Amino acid sequence: MKLARTIRFDSSDLNIFPTAADEGEWAVVGTFCFAAMSPADVTGKVKQAFSNGFLGCQSFGFSTLVSVVTVRPADVEMVTDHLARHLVEKFGAPSKAAAADAVSDEIEFMAELCASHKTGTLLAIQRSWGDDGIKEVFRNLPKPDSCAEQKIWTIIDDDVENA
Repeated sequence: MKLARTIRFDSSDLNIFPTAADEGEWAVVGTFCFAAMSPADVTGKVKQAFSNGFLGCQSFGFSTLVSVVTVRPADVEMVTDHLARHLVEKFGAPSKAAAADAVSDEIEFMAELCASHKTGTLLAIQRSWGDDGIKEVFRNLPKPDSCAEQKIWTIIDDDVENA
């Protein structure tokens, strides 16, 4: 099974969203966050999250891009727990158990979205208001096959003194 993790190439997410997701956290589409809003409610940073944000499962913050990765069963359990807790705290679900069905549907939708993509593929979302409610369009940028062989940085220990 595949899901997605947030990825950040620059600091823009920190400035454009009400809360930015942490780098590398599990993510879902998260459109349910906007389901009870009207177009008039969606302004400023909330509009940016609505228009372009995937939902980070741990922070409940948003990320412009996610990367498709393979998920372990223990990770799915963790995602389920985090999302269910957020549904209780932020959306008034009566209990984590009651939120389980909605969480399961959200994870299943994300898994279906990721299933046809190779690991490392980047996904972006664009939401808009349509005649029938919220419309979602997903874009993808496949990871180049040669990318795994490229070394893009070197880690240098801060404790090493220059001679």
